[in-house]
Amino acid sequence: MNSNHDELGQDMNWQIYETFFQAMELMISQGITLVVEAAFQHKLWAPKLEPLQKISRVSIVICMVDPLTARARFIERGLADPTRERFHGDKATHAAKEGIESVVGIYDPPKLSVPTLCVDTTEGYHPNVAEIVSFAMQAP
Repeated sequence: MNSNHDELGQDMNWQIYETFFQAMELMISQGITLVVEAAFQHKLWAPKLEPLQKISRVSIVICMVDPLTARARFIERGLADPTRERFHGDKATHAAKEGIESVVGIYDPPKLSVPTLCVDTTEGYHPNVAEIVSFAMQAP
C-alpha cells in the first residue's frame, strides 16, 4: 500500500479506531491482561474506556511534557522515520521539511474516575520506571 495518511480518509481512520478498541475488548473478555498505548484525546478515550471498566480494571498513565517539547519530539520522530508521515498524517513533520513553523497542539488527556498516574517526561521519567511499573501492577 503506497497511500499516505490523508488518502486513507476519515472512514479508514474510524475503522482503525474501532478495531483498536474491539481488539482490546476481545482480549480482556478472554482474561488477557493488557497494556495499551495511544495518544487519543479525552473525547476519543472516554466513550470506549468507560464500558471496559465493567469488565476490567482500567488504570491510566499519562506522559506529560510541555507542548513545545512535545512538538519538537514529534517532528524529530517524523524526520527520523520517513514512513511515519504515511501512517500518522504528520503535518508538523511535513512543515518542518519545508522549513515552516507548525502550530503547537494541545493534548486533552483522558479524565476518567480510574487510578491515573501522571509522568513528567521532560528529562527522563518522573516518577521513575520502577514506580510506573509498580503503579501498573497494583491489584484492584
